[in-house]
Amino acid sequence: MRRRLYLMRHGAVAYFDDDGRPLPPDDVPLTDEGREQAEATRALLEGVHLDRVIASGLPRTDQTAAVVAPGHEVERWPELREITGAKLSSIPPSELEEAFVGAFRGVVPNEKRFLGGETIGELFDRVLPAIARLVGDAGWDTALVVAHGAVNRAILSYALTGERTFLGRFEQAPGCLNVLDLGEDDEWVVRAVNVAAGDLVHRSTRLTTMEQYWAQYRPAEHDA
Repeated sequence: MRRRLYLMRHGAVAYFDDDGRPLPPDDVPLTDEGREQAEATRALLEGVHLDRVIASGLPRTDQTAAVVAPGHEVERWPELREITGAKLSSIPPSELEEAFVGAFRGVVPNEKRFLGGETIGELFDRVLPAIARLVGDAGWDTALVVAHGAVNRAILSYALTGERTFLGRFEQAPGCLNVLDLGEDDEWVVRAVNVAAGDLVHRSTRLTTMEQYWAQYRPAEHDA
């Protein structure tokens, strides 16, 4: 029998204010849309018995987990926090657009830095041991992990390849759900990716999340 991991991205948040200025990413809460996405995922999982509920500990994942799995104790694993960028003002203006829209393009090298900050390799360094710790605990059958776009890409990539190969083309819509099964000898089966409960056929946009963030950030109008 395989165990089941529901791997979710937190619901929508606002990383920029109305003037396009960046907000502290560790502090942003869910928007009304983000709460609606979490509610849609809660309805999708209705009747599923969850043995464990894990979040990264950032407000946006904690809030999502509380909506999706009411009544469950939420474990906070900071190793699953989102990949960290540098101050946007540290990136040359001529390189900003590519830093955003090209952040997760293709197979991303381990040495590549996300928005001038943490490398993909450093992301793997903290995420993979956390997943190994979860896998090594035989005391659960079905778990929900609420994490982040880059973190989920790292987990999905590892589940498919068994290596530290970051497949950036895995789009992760806000509030989306991924379904993975784990069998004997740590054999992963990826059953579903980027299931947006409130928008199953992804009518709302054809932009990637990083393209949307670039559209929201207006560096020409202010100092980053």
